[in-house]
Amino acid sequence: MRDSILLNGGRPPFRLQRGLVWEPSHLHAHLQAAHCPTPLHLDNYRMSGTYLKIDVESWNKSIDCCSWEGVECDNVTGHVIGLDLSHSCLVGSLFANNSLFQLHNLQWLDLSSNYLGGSLLENTSCLFRFHGLQRLNLADNGFNGTISSKLFSQLVSLTHLNLSNNGFYGLIPHQISLLSSLVSLDLSFYSYESRFDGQGFDMLARNVTKLRNLALDDVDMSDVALTSFLNLSSSLEHLSLSECKLHGEFPTQVFQLPNLKVLDLRENENLTGYLPNTNWSSGLELLYLSNCGFRGSIPASFGNLTQIISVDLSKNSLEGQIPDVFGNLRKLTSLSISSCNLSGPLPITIFNLTKITFLDLSNNHLEGPFPNHVSELQFLEELRLYDNSISGGVPSWLFDLVSLTSLDLSSNNLSGVIKPDMLSKLTSLMFLVVSSNSLLSLSTSGNDLNYSFPQLTTVRFSGGRVRQFPSFFRTSNLEQLDLSNNMISGGISKWEAEGWEGLRWTNSLNLLESSIPILKELEQFIISENKLTGNVPSSICNWSSLVLLDLSENSLSGTIPDCLGNLSYLETLDLEMNNFIGKIPNSFVNNSELRHLLLNDNQLEGLVPSSLANTTSLELLNLGNNKLTDRFSGWLASLSSLEVLILRFNRLYGSLPHSIASSNFSALRIIDLSANEFTGTLPTKLLRNLRAMKPRERVTSYSIVFGAFELNITFENHVNVTTKRLEMELRKTYDIFISMDLSNNQFSGEIPEDVGQLISLQMLNFSHNNFTGPIPTSFGNLVALESLDLSSNKFNGGIPSQVTNLTFLEVLNLSNNNLVGPIPHGNQFDTFDNDSYSGNLGLCGLPLSKQCVNHRGLDPPSPLVVEHEGSKIPFFWQVVMMGYGSVVVIGLSLGYIVFTTGRPWWFVRKVERDWQYNFTKWVQRNKIEMLSNRANSDKAESDIHVFE
Repeated sequence: MRDSILLNGGRPPFRLQRGLVWEPSHLHAHLQAAHCPTPLHLDNYRMSGTYLKIDVESWNKSIDCCSWEGVECDNVTGHVIGLDLSHSCLVGSLFANNSLFQLHNLQWLDLSSNYLGGSLLENTSCLFRFHGLQRLNLADNGFNGTISSKLFSQLVSLTHLNLSNNGFYGLIPHQISLLSSLVSLDLSFYSYESRFDGQGFDMLARNVTKLRNLALDDVDMSDVALTSFLNLSSSLEHLSLSECKLHGEFPTQVFQLPNLKVLDLRENENLTGYLPNTNWSSGLELLYLSNCGFRGSIPASFGNLTQIISVDLSKNSLEGQIPDVFGNLRKLTSLSISSCNLSGPLPITIFNLTKITFLDLSNNHLEGPFPNHVSELQFLEELRLYDNSISGGVPSWLFDLVSLTSLDLSSNNLSGVIKPDMLSKLTSLMFLVVSSNSLLSLSTSGNDLNYSFPQLTTVRFSGGRVRQFPSFFRTSNLEQLDLSNNMISGGISKWEAEGWEGLRWTNSLNLLESSIPILKELEQFIISENKLTGNVPSSICNWSSLVLLDLSENSLSGTIPDCLGNLSYLETLDLEMNNFIGKIPNSFVNNSELRHLLLNDNQLEGLVPSSLANTTSLELLNLGNNKLTDRFSGWLASLSSLEVLILRFNRLYGSLPHSIASSNFSALRIIDLSANEFTGTLPTKLLRNLRAMKPRERVTSYSIVFGAFELNITFENHVNVTTKRLEMELRKTYDIFISMDLSNNQFSGEIPEDVGQLISLQMLNFSHNNFTGPIPTSFGNLVALESLDLSSNKFNGGIPSQVTNLTFLEVLNLSNNNLVGPIPHGNQFDTFDNDSYSGNLGLCGLPLSKQCVNHRGLDPPSPLVVEHEGSKIPFFWQVVMMGYGSVVVIGLSLGYIVFTTGRPWWFVRKVERDWQYNFTKWVQRNKIEMLSNRANSDKAESDIHVFE
């Protein structure tokens, strides 16, 4: 019987056969071996780019098919027993009439890394024809749907099964445990919707006793009991369970499986446990435990892992010092123990690892100097020691590491000078990051020399003692230069500005003076918080690839060039806090990429430009603190991506739109229209549309990618909150802070109850308007509210008791209204003082001195005199004096916190106020208790009323 397979790809079909000439057939494969429609773009663990491993066009009909590439035949029978069509650019679905399924004698089949798709459930019966199939690889395709339990109950001869990187979902059938001959099982990277239940995995662990390789990355295993891992085969060599939602304490016995070589538990944030003190698997080669919850110290027995090649323990809750036991780990090439709360000195033996290429000890509490002499790190490519407390100078041996491509020593206590000739020895260096070392400087003595930095693309040297612009870098291929927060003064000469052909990004927050230096074409130009003067030159618009322009907080003047609106790739334009005059350019082009526009705190006049309607990607618009005169532009509502709208302190007027589409303002998180001349009522539909202020939405980030280097930037917005007649500046990232400020306008009418739907609001300010009517009871739904200011309006009626539900409320101002009745008590409302309620003549009750008529009480009784150890001071006041002694101690402590940490005044005031309140309540409670011991029950009840 002949074996054949047909592949129809727009040309005569190929047919595999043994000992016969190639002949046409009417069978249709629908497996097309045509050219790949697009290049492959796979994850980091797979190959990327178009790659043809098996080219079926090379199959020659004139020769024996068993000699074709990718085909294996039985030497005796001549049957095709193996077929490798991986990486062959096959496109389409598997159908029952495909000639592939006529190869009944197949023992192994590899269709991985193609473009095959469809539901495997619908084609499961086709696979049943392969009765003797032992190895099946369908990885890296587009198969989807659930997996039929029959796949496992019929193909019981399988020893190797790989269904990874597909789109399967749902419960993995329990019948998978019937594959008792399995040696390797890979179901990783299905999707987050595929899952193992507890019983299914336990059956697999118990019944599949020959298993050597098990990969279940990204499979939901949250229902699996960790004790099931104790039943895994002692033959297991490879166990990969990253991002499986495992939780609980991981059994240390798994680390001790005798044949274990690879253990990957990364990204299981709720997984805890300890590293074993003894009996590690002696053959362990790869150990990945990052971003879990492992506790305790790194045991000394770690030094016995002589076969270990790569270790990642980052982002765990380890403690203590890094043990100096790495001397025997001669095969180790990669070590990451970052973000583990470790302390102590740098372990010397780590710097003697002769084969290590990657070392990351960042974000710990390591201290002390570098080792004096190191000569073993000749293969080291990446060294990350940032966010520690390493002190002393940068050692000279570090500049002898000729293989080094990335060096990050930022945020330490390093001192001394880095010289150009030292850097020039690192001929492979691409990334140099030494920011936030306040005693470290960069010598510019070689500015007039031509140093060669052939690979260097990124230099970050912010927050140091650089005093002169390092123009010696200008002949390099440098793409990113950050010299912000240094001591560079004066200007940048024309000669220093020449060169820089590769520069794409620069940041220079210093003391630069004179005019804006014009370098070669940039993609990002950040030169904020300097002392630059003069106009913005129109030649800056020649940077056609400009993505980010930040000239904020300088003394620039003149008008804003019209051409800036024509830069089609510009995403961020920040000109805030300068002296610009004139009108905002009305030149923003269609399909603009602009996402952030900050022109606040200038002297701009005229209208809000209507061409901003073209910036459909706009997320942040800040035009505050100018002299704009315009109505509230209706087209603003069409900016569906707008998250921050700040128009405060202008001369805007008119009413807010009542007729808007349901999608308008749906992304808005911060709206500030304060200190304008707006009138009219608050539109109900506007409040209903503010969906981003209702449930919490995910935090977004802003990132720009240059080649293999990703730069993440979070723009902080200065949101000025006016409350209780004080103005505070909240430096919060706009994507997590949610606020509404309509204060200092002429709004009128009642506040709609719909405001209570904005449950994510953290700050609400309606003060200094003409609002009337009662305070809506729905305010009690704003459970995230931290600041509420309704002062200087015409609200009437009582304060609704529902507002005591606001347990996060720090600031309350209801002053200068027409409110009446008792002030509600409970939770945060017991902490506010008189200022929160002043100017409401009808209010009564604490903290006001005016008592409510229906809450009359008796005068407080005299304190109980108790002679205690010879003292005739009333015992009650002894307690009080003890308490105020504690106040002094706490006050001194808070003072220390303020001066050493820079915590804001409102935090200190909150702690102080809460402590005083709790102490007062404690005094009252104890006083009542003492009084009740000497009075009858009626009198005690009266006392309680007095103090409540």
